[in-house]
Amino acid sequence: MKKLIYSALILLIASCSSDKLDRERAFQIIKESGMYPKASSYRIFTADPTFAKRMLAAGLESSGMLQVKRSQTLSEAGQPLITFTEKARPYLLETPEKYKGDHVRIVKLADEELEEVTGVQMINDNQAVVEYTTSYKNISPFNVL
Repeated sequence: MKKLIYSALILLIASCSSDKLDRERAFQIIKESGMYPKASSYRIFTADPTFAKRMLAAGLESSGMLQVKRSQTLSEAGQPLITFTEKARPYLLETPEKYKGDHVRIVKLADEELEEVTGVQMINDNQAVVEYTTSYKNISPFNVL
């Protein structure tokens, strides 16, 4: 699946200010910048009943990726309803510290990779607008979300 991204990318071309920026050089600069490949992710609020319903509707429990607790006692209110199985472990990303108290888990949906530069417009000597396409690879079972 290809996704077209229009991005205003400011390219500082100090080393090649006399050279004209072409598609191959723009591709190389974007690649070296570390923007791609990147993981496309999704936040799952494990204590939220709405997310629990969404996981069931997506068929993630029946596929063995997670388990959903269907009832809670009053003393368990606010505790996670969703737990991930070993099968889901390869798709779990590191959760930032700010989310840990909120019972949030981040899952990987796919890897987004740079495909090709489709256009380059020079704005001035050291800035350009670059148009490029990306694609999703290594799509995970959580992509249904």
